[in-house]
Amino acid sequence: MPFAARAGTQLPVLPLDPVALKLGYAGLAPFVLGALLVWLIGDWNLAAHAFVMLALSSYAAIIISFLGGIYWGLAMRLPNATHQPFVWGVVPGLVAWVAVVMPAYAGLVLHGVMLVVCYLVDRKQYPILGAASWLTLRFRLTVVASLSCFLAAAGS
Repeated sequence: MPFAARAGTQLPVLPLDPVALKLGYAGLAPFVLGALLVWLIGDWNLAAHAFVMLALSSYAAIIISFLGGIYWGLAMRLPNATHQPFVWGVVPGLVAWVAVVMPAYAGLVLHGVMLVVCYLVDRKQYPILGAASWLTLRFRLTVVASLSCFLAAAGS
């Protein structure tokens, strides 16, 4: 069953906001910078390396939690929302929390996987919820963010 409202609910289409587009791309900077710093710092400064890994993992967790929270916002605008978007909305944050407390090399892989999983759920659910116009941006952001997590994990 889709994460939409119960039968008979028609949702307005949500247009892509140009400010959100710019902020989305700007939000990639910590991912790219973090992955780059992991490789540049390497083993020559273990304290700095650990700090960058934790910073990147924490940032990824915040973004993943945000992706889940979007479902609460989308569901709140539905007059007859089912419980599924609210339940799904907390799952990414819980997974991201577990990833932060894991060793960074493993947690960053989990973050990367979760970013992809969130996109795959969004790809199915955004059109139903009136947010299909956001999918191109979501795809681009997911590719860069998840690759950054995977590359940083490989550099640890």
